[in-house]
Amino acid sequence: MNKINFKKTDVVILAGGKGTRIKKFLKNYPKPMLKFNNKNFLVYLINQISKYNFRKIFLLTRYKSEIIERKFKNKIINFIKIECIKEKKPMGTGGALNLIKSKTNNFILLNGDTIFDINYLKFLNFIKKNSLGKIALLNNLTKKNKKLSSLDLKNGIVKYKKHGTLMNGGVYFFKKKILNYVPNNNCSLEEDVLPSLINKKKISGQKFNNFFLDIGTKETLKNAKTKLKKNHYKPAVFLDRDGVINDDLGYVYKIKNFKFRKGVIKGLRYLKKKNYYIFIVTNQAGIGKKIFKESDYFKLHNYLKNFLANKNIFFNDVLHSPYHPKAKLKKYKKNSKMRKPNNLMIKKIFRNWDIDRKKSFMIGDKKSDFLAAKKSKINFHYAGANFFQQIKKIVN
Repeated sequence: MNKINFKKTDVVILAGGKGTRIKKFLKNYPKPMLKFNNKNFLVYLINQISKYNFRKIFLLTRYKSEIIERKFKNKIINFIKIECIKEKKPMGTGGALNLIKSKTNNFILLNGDTIFDINYLKFLNFIKKNSLGKIALLNNLTKKNKKLSSLDLKNGIVKYKKHGTLMNGGVYFFKKKILNYVPNNNCSLEEDVLPSLINKKKISGQKFNNFFLDIGTKETLKNAKTKLKKNHYKPAVFLDRDGVINDDLGYVYKIKNFKFRKGVIKGLRYLKKKNYYIFIVTNQAGIGKKIFKESDYFKLHNYLKNFLANKNIFFNDVLHSPYHPKAKLKKYKKNSKMRKPNNLMIKKIFRNWDIDRKKSFMIGDKKSDFLAAKKSKINFHYAGANFFQQIKKIVN
């Protein structure tokens, strides 16, 4: 068994399909950009995956690719860069993978029209040495789907079974070697590539009972808005960083100077257990003032992301404001609405997530944090001596 290194693993999302079966609902939009609860489906998908410490996200596009590129091209979400790659001609779910052959090593593959809310730590914890990949499976929900349905598991290996009770959940892990089995032409991964590898016992699997949604048919599309809201709607905690998460030593940007405050690790675990989204919104004027570089900030947070992931703790997103009226860097020299006491960072998070505002709250250590929370109409608490004790008291 092999344990997979997240930092050396990419995420590839197939986002090039036309959505022929639901064409009349698309209004000339690519299927992954359909909106539910004022959010693109692709936003839900990227939010789910970006909390993990993967290396990079590739969006493989074709139909109306410019719409996807406007939203995501070269964006960095939760410290993961997004690269959009457009097919020159239709290549199918298999052939399109040739576009990443020289760009990736091991990778997670997702369908841009399905969401399977699994725990990727569990999924990638152990990969069989002799397998080329792994599929996340769920109970077979429909007999109409002929693509990798009627499946079964035996000793962790996927196999076909006449009345198999499992189906493909649209989430795969593949070693780079899988690309040697993908022809450089228009082909289907599910119909032309994986069946022979399954028959050769080269594909392992794991069953999950987590939330699953496919928006690819009229039937499933009908209740998608309600189902997404029901699964994703929950309270959030907004945290300032310096003085709340770590000791405020003044412009903390070096790993060696980052010291967690008392009770923080335990408190973050508690928030996760209580099903809260966890966000950091932090002023980082040191970037604009040329005290440190933005690359220093990213280096520190990538370290923190990796450190916390090993403890099964995740920030759903981290936003920062490098702006300041007295900044030395011209592009950051302004009183931006991103900088607290303004609340654009919090507003951006509300736009991209289904959040129960009434149960949400913020913890900060300065009046600017209090004012940002007040403008956002969420409860505010000044940082206490013990983060865990404070969190427990607020949540309960």
